[in-house]
Amino acid sequence: MEFKAKLLDDKMIDRSLTRLAHEIIEKNKGIEDLVLVGIKSRGVPLAHRISDKIEQIEGKRVPVGKLDITLYRDDLSLKSYEPDVKGLEVDFSIDRKIVVLVDDVIYTGRTVRAAMDAIIDYGRPSAIQLAVLVDRGHRELPIRPDYVGKNVPTSSKEVIKVKLEEMDEVSEVSIYQK
Repeated sequence: MEFKAKLLDDKMIDRSLTRLAHEIIEKNKGIEDLVLVGIKSRGVPLAHRISDKIEQIEGKRVPVGKLDITLYRDDLSLKSYEPDVKGLEVDFSIDRKIVVLVDDVIYTGRTVRAAMDAIIDYGRPSAIQLAVLVDRGHRELPIRPDYVGKNVPTSSKEVIKVKLEEMDEVSEVSIYQK
């Protein structure tokens, strides 16, 4: 893959997450009954960062859970990818809660659909919302994030790479050409 451009540096990511935290609080009129669930792998540290931001603003921490969804190829001839839910790790009930799913990039919407199915299988939330750092378009399902850090129109021949300090020792979002 060929590097094309850096879209966000660590400060830009931090500002985006601060804005997302404010938008989440505002839309939900506070943080009552709010929980965050990060989609592994990079959605988890993003969810923790958003929870930290909300705590700075509201003085109270929002619980964070993890959802493991692995992509697997279901048809090699079509090279399509379907998500496989591996497990939800939460130490709180999601019943009657507003669940904000957090992911790094939304593309086709298949991962989010699988995440919503897993949440509904696990409990009965009052609402499910979606926060993403980057929306790159190309949806195959009618799924739209409630909160977006940055919209990046891409071609199908481009790849968005998110690196986070918690996992990659640097925080940045870049675009590459396949």
